[in-house]
Amino acid sequence: MENVTRADGRILTDVASAVSWASIAAGAVAAAALTLALLSFGAGLGLSSVSPWSDSGVSASTSKNASGIYLVLVAIMSSAIGGYLAARLRTKWTGLHTNEVFFRDTAHGFIAWAFATVLSASALGAATTHVVSGAAAGAGAAIGQGGQALNPSQVFVDRLFRADDGSTPASAERNEAMRAEVSRLWTSSLRENTELSQADRTYVARLVAAQTGLNQQESEKRVNDVIVEAKAAADRARSDAARLAFWLTAAMLFGAFAASLAAVEGGQLRDGTWNDRRLVPRPV
Repeated sequence: MENVTRADGRILTDVASAVSWASIAAGAVAAAALTLALLSFGAGLGLSSVSPWSDSGVSASTSKNASGIYLVLVAIMSSAIGGYLAARLRTKWTGLHTNEVFFRDTAHGFIAWAFATVLSASALGAATTHVVSGAAAGAGAAIGQGGQALNPSQVFVDRLFRADDGSTPASAERNEAMRAEVSRLWTSSLRENTELSQADRTYVARLVAAQTGLNQQESEKRVNDVIVEAKAAADRARSDAARLAFWLTAAMLFGAFAASLAAVEGGQLRDGTWNDRRLVPRPV
């Protein structure tokens, strides 16, 4: 703030911008970088706690819940540091009511959190995705024939045409043609969020019977069982996606609160108004 004297002797108060973008950018970059570092550390912890062997490592449900809690903790820690820096690095205002300073520090922390969120989602999105999913992608490449993308419906098509006795009545070319046709029917139905029609089920059952040597009734039962399995898998995927969305929402909300709260602390420490560790502006 600086005072400007007019020609008539009146003194006007010229208040500088209430937003210090330099300190906000510094806090946001620090928060984004710390988020990336903590996600890398969390990925290492997660991979070390999961094992492909039965009765070893944590369960899938425990791993999912632990991952969600860790996301919230990462958001709190990184956002708090970003908000603290955004307020602590800001130039001290003089001549303002402490309540106004309190509000501006809180706003600086919140804006720094918002900036860091956008930065993490855009500029650091590819790096974060690579760190978190890199090892999983490598494991999938080792299992999935050279790392080729696997269509989830192919697994259920394989179960349809599995021959219990190990025989392959149809030729290899005919087998591939039937699998491709069934896969197209299945993918089209899932894309439209509908089931296979009764005519398609009967037709697929005939193809399964020709491939596996089962009778028509047994083939229809296998088709129905595999469809039920596919529905259960889709429902689990939907539930996991919804749970992840809720965890991300919680992480963002807690991060915004932590950034604002830490900014108040940083501002009061900067101004020397840290009143017995109470986050309240000192009265004037």
